[in-house]
Order: sequence, then C-alpha cells, then structure tokens
Amino acid sequence: MSKPLNPIDALLKKTSTWLEDSGPMPSIVISSRIRLARNLDKYPFAVRTDDESMLEVMNVVRDGAAHSKMLKKAHFVDMDEISEIDRQFLVERHLVSREHMQNPEFRAVIIGDGEAVSVMVNEEDHLRIQSMESGLNLRNAWTTINRLDDELAETLEFAFTPKWGYLTCCPTNTGTGMRASVMLHLPALVMQKQINKILHTITKLGLAARGLYGEGTEATGNFFQISNQVTLGRHEEELIENIERILNQVIEHEQNAREALLTQNRAQLEDRIWRAYGIMGNARTVSSAEALDLLSAIRLGVDMELMSDLDRTTLNELFLFCQPAHLQKLEGSALSPKERDMKRAELIRQRIGKT
Repeated sequence: MSKPLNPIDALLKKTSTWLEDSGPMPSIVISSRIRLARNLDKYPFAVRTDDESMLEVMNVVRDGAAHSKMLKKAHFVDMDEISEIDRQFLVERHLVSREHMQNPEFRAVIIGDGEAVSVMVNEEDHLRIQSMESGLNLRNAWTTINRLDDELAETLEFAFTPKWGYLTCCPTNTGTGMRASVMLHLPALVMQKQINKILHTITKLGLAARGLYGEGTEATGNFFQISNQVTLGRHEEELIENIERILNQVIEHEQNAREALLTQNRAQLEDRIWRAYGIMGNARTVSSAEALDLLSAIRLGVDMELMSDLDRTTLNELFLFCQPAHLQKLEGSALSPKERDMKRAELIRQRIGKT
C-alpha cells in the first residue's frame, strides 16, 4: 500500500465510483453498500480496550492489509494525523462514520482505489470492511467484499465461533456481521405524502431507514438509507435477497408516485422543478439544506426527462461537493458558514452552466 503526502487531496481529484450513475435503477437508487463487522481474535473489543491494544490492532491490520491484492493501491490514513476538515471530508465521502471522525486517536481508514472498498480500523469493531457500488448492485458489492474478507482472513485471525458466527461489539451484528444498505432518492413519495407509510412498513419487515449519513441522521434532500437490522441466524445471500425484495417494492411505489405527479399535477411538478433550477442558477448564497432540497427537485426533473441540459452524474457529484468539508477542500482553506454558502452557490452555478 502507498501512503502519499496528501491522501485526502488525491481523493478530491477523483470521482467516487459509486457516483458514476452506472448501476441498475440509477434514477432512484444512488448506491449500494455492504459492510462487514470483524474483530481480531485475542484482542478486546475496541470499546473496552486501552490505547496500547488499539495501537497494536492498527499495526496488525495495516500489516495484514498490505498482503491483500485488492488493497494494493490503497491509502492507509491515520485519523489522528489529518485535519478536522479532512476527517469531515471522509464522512461526507461515506468512507468513515461520524463516530470515527469524532474520536480519531488510534483509529484509521484504509481506502481502496476508486473508493469501491474501504476498511475502518478501531471503530465500534476492529474492522468495518465496506464495499460500495453504483445503483442497485448489492450482489456485486457482496461478491467484492466477500473476496476482500477472504484475503484479509488469510493474515488476520477473526473472532469466530461455529455457534454464533462472527463475534461483534453490538449483538445485532453477530452472525454474518453484515449490514447491507441502499441509498434511495424518493422525492415523489415525499411530495405525495406517502413516505411515512412506506418507512413504517419496511420497519415492520425488519429493515431500518436512516438519513443521508446513516444512523442518527435525518433524511435530507429526499435521500434515505435502507438497511437490514438483524444478521444472526441468516446467510448473507438470504439477507441480500430479503432486502432486494422489499426494495423493489419501494422502487415501484416511487415510480408510481412519479407517474401520478406527471399525469395529475404536471404543471405544478414542472413549476417546482424549474423554480429550483432558476434559484440554483442565480442564487448567490445557498445553505447545505437548501442545496440538497433544490438539487433533489432538479434531479427529479432529469430523471423524468423534463430537463435535458443536465445529467445525473453531475447532480450526484454536486450533492457531494456541496457539503461543507468538500467546499473547503476545493477552496484550499477553512471557510466560515457564510463563506461556504457563497462558495456553494458559485459552485452550483458553474456546474449547471450558469455564471
């Protein structure tokens, strides 16, 4: 593995593969992610350990990952050696959790080429192995992460028992240790006031719905992360099949809601979309929350072929680059909230072809 002087700056120059708009159902499904929780045998869990053990786990994982072919071009980033803005950048990039950012000592992240795979070290568990794909692609994500898990297991001894499976800090992850999640854009269900009913139903079916940045975050920009809640006693393929079955129903409901908007309220729909485009093309200050809502409306217009001058990839990237840390990385310096709002508006005008 390489360790460039500025690994975060290197990420800024590349587009995350999961934003490429190349997977199935891209108009509704932004990305698919599978994460595996793993702990090293003979080491206490990260939440009940001391600094010496955490440092040893970091070194053991780094040495073990160096033997992985899939991580050959990966960056090893010590969370304590980068700035607070860089740590927030990694959260916005969906490479680390907020908890991982807030407690950086003796924590790290390994970031694979194109950000398709990554490994958080010493988060809630010793390892949180992650694979992300564009669109509804859970099976491809599973194939990738299963291979990486096998490679890491060749040099790292994971805590495992025949009875319970992989042992994890949180009992709900015990078993496969797998959390499969999909990021959905559901503006029509929100506009039709059907979203609460849908989310309530999927919760009863054993899935969890969260916001853009996972657990503990609210849905913004009409983005929702839907994932499984239980892993114990089920095979990985069974978990994926179950979440895909439910997701297909959610996708169908969103498609029906979009069709209803188009046939019953086309004028109001077009007005909302073009008003959002007008604001985005002319505003001089835009907050994070407002940007997400307006970009969501514009993306809906592109998805429903009511707008032809923009593409989803550009809008997907804007959702990411409009976030506070990304804006500051682009600027090359820290910005006040007011300055970020101005920079955000300028960036959006540039990207959607308005100067």
